[in-house]
Amino acid sequence: MDLGIKGKRALVCASSKGLGRGCAEALAAEGVDLIMNARGAEALDATAAKIRETYGVDVVTVAADVTTLEGQKAVIDAAQGIDILVTNAGGPPPGMWSDWDRDDFIAALNANMLTPIALIKALIPAMIEKGWGRVVNITSQSVKSPIPVLGLSNAARAGLTGYVGGTSRQVAGAGVTINNLLPGIHATDRAVSLDKGVSDAQGISAEQAKTDREATIPAGRYGTREEFGAACAFLCSQHAGFIVGQNLLLDGGAVNATL
Repeated sequence: MDLGIKGKRALVCASSKGLGRGCAEALAAEGVDLIMNARGAEALDATAAKIRETYGVDVVTVAADVTTLEGQKAVIDAAQGIDILVTNAGGPPPGMWSDWDRDDFIAALNANMLTPIALIKALIPAMIEKGWGRVVNITSQSVKSPIPVLGLSNAARAGLTGYVGGTSRQVAGAGVTINNLLPGIHATDRAVSLDKGVSDAQGISAEQAKTDREATIPAGRYGTREEFGAACAFLCSQHAGFIVGQNLLLDGGAVNATL
């Protein structure tokens, strides 16, 4: 299927690796030029070079922490006039409800709620003016099924979901869609970190922790960045203009819910 977005420009945050990279690669495969952002310049430049070589698209890199005001400014300045925005930021650390204080919640809200909102507010006016735009936020399956040890993430990402629910319906008439992708466990550094936490807590190997977690997923495995990226590219396509304010689970069936 031709997604009809060749020649569009996209900002993909946290795209040097993991799910963000999967999204960047899938968009590049459709002929979309990229502004790629991540904190680490070395990994970012290496990924950008690989994408240029593989897909022949234009790639601009912005090495910055997008959760800071300075980082947001650098990214927004580079991304003026884009057609597609993919927001993404690593989740806060796991723990128990008694572990977190106000500063922990403020940090989580800043990274996983306020930062994507700032990017949306800064970059969708140009999309509205052009009459076409796509925003995809990478959130978490915890929005539909809270994960007890990820209380910080549960709270912050649920807040973003509420914002998107209202805002998406205000801008849809201008040809701009905003939707969320809700990943379950994928084979990324985040999964390695979570498996290590289980390993340390239970005194088992990281491999055993992974095997145990895979057994809870009906698909019987972790997801891949490639299949996640493909879902993102579709939501960014010309064919997704009637999908507004939705939360698409990519979790291998882990969340047991009808809706």
